[in-house]
Amino acid sequence: MSVLVIGGAGYIGSHAAHALKRKGYKVIIYDNLSTGHASLASGFELIVGDISDTPKLAAVLRRVDSVMHFAAHAYVGESVSHPRKYFQNNLVVGLSLLDAVLDSRVRKFIFSSTCAVYGNPAKIPITEETPRLPVNPYGASKLAFEYALEAYDRAYGLRFVSFRYFNASGADESGLIGEIHDPETHLIPVAFEAIHAERGVLEIYGDDYPTPDGTCVRDYIHVNDLAEAHILGLEHLERGNSAELNLGTGRGHSVREVISTIERISGREVPKRMSPRRPGDPSELVADPTRAEKLLSWKATRSLEEIVSTAWKWSQNKRGATSTN
Repeated sequence: MSVLVIGGAGYIGSHAAHALKRKGYKVIIYDNLSTGHASLASGFELIVGDISDTPKLAAVLRRVDSVMHFAAHAYVGESVSHPRKYFQNNLVVGLSLLDAVLDSRVRKFIFSSTCAVYGNPAKIPITEETPRLPVNPYGASKLAFEYALEAYDRAYGLRFVSFRYFNASGADESGLIGEIHDPETHLIPVAFEAIHAERGVLEIYGDDYPTPDGTCVRDYIHVNDLAEAHILGLEHLERGNSAELNLGTGRGHSVREVISTIERISGREVPKRMSPRRPGDPSELVADPTRAEKLLSWKATRSLEEIVSTAWKWSQNKRGATSTN
């Protein structure tokens, strides 16, 4: 089977592309490189283009059997201050992609969604039955695209899997690909930047939450566990079924717990300071991954220690490559 990986030069998309390749799939990466990196697509056919370029996209779609869509703007804070950017890219341009797929022979589509569609849930852990009530434009734009997929499935037979990620973390065990964002906002790579003096300190936003140590609790899932779920999602689509699934571990870790793990594995203290809470940060977000485990026979297997260890290895390799260039 041939798979078109939209946004395959980004963090999660590149890991999915490598997982597909290891399983024998033919992979084509399509990315405009606005936030992606050609280095993460090394070893693959890379077509540089916008998903709004319908003629270019249509030509590629004739060569594949299925599509994985990872291309999106994904900064929650930015989405609040620049909602136009998020609805334009994540929804309007996304619908252009969906229509191009519909006009092709492809009828299998995997969407990179987010737990942000749930907003501030009343109950933890979060199941797929939890009401989808996003509290920021990023989550709203992803939810709107989920609604479109549901409608296209019913009307046109476009089968889809929407994966609602929790906190994607870590790097490929090879150390060859990992997380690159500019600016970086995710806890683990930000902590490494503080260790390497590439930023001043790690800000801990709030220590007065109703959690065991007062800091926010999140469900950190290794990026390769996510990638492997996408392959099983393709197999689910092959059976003619659609699904909307949470991808998480089912276990939460606090910010302090993650920092402690980073310090233990790196052997370095993380420069840090306490800061006030950020508006809208829920105290706890943890997945109930039961549905994905049942439907796909999938389970997240990598621990927080493996997440941090692989991310640390990638951080060291990336710095080494930069220093020799």
